[in-house]
Amino acid sequence: MIYIDADACPVKTEAETVATRLNTKMFLVCNGGIRPSRNPNVELVIVDDGPDVADMWIADRATKGDVVVTADIPLAARAIENGARVIKHDGEPLTEKNIGQTLATRDLMTDLRAADPFRQGGGKPFTKADRSRFLDGLDRAVRASAKDVA
Repeated sequence: MIYIDADACPVKTEAETVATRLNTKMFLVCNGGIRPSRNPNVELVIVDDGPDVADMWIADRATKGDVVVTADIPLAARAIENGARVIKHDGEPLTEKNIGQTLATRDLMTDLRAADPFRQGGGKPFTKADRSRFLDGLDRAVRASAKDVA
């Protein structure tokens, strides 16, 4: 299964394309505001409002053989701990090998922003190349996850 942390996900359409091509069930998990898909492989899950409710829903279900699409690093860490594969929106996989450093960097940046309110991110713009890397990365992750449970 593919679990999408969907509230601010820029690659829902691309993920649906991969899920359809590989005939894989996909869950779009959000607090609302997303239109349901007519695709029978895609299920919209609307959770209660609140901080991290969608993340908790995904983390409680994603396990070995599943793929989680998220930019939320604590969710990624929990999913990896449960045996799921994780991919960010730009196609970067998060794994047991890099999640510790990624969590540490996230925490450092949070502390820096708290210490200097004028230091607000913004990050780099999301590009067509990011979408292309995501499509390729998700395809690979779903295929590898199928082998994880075979």
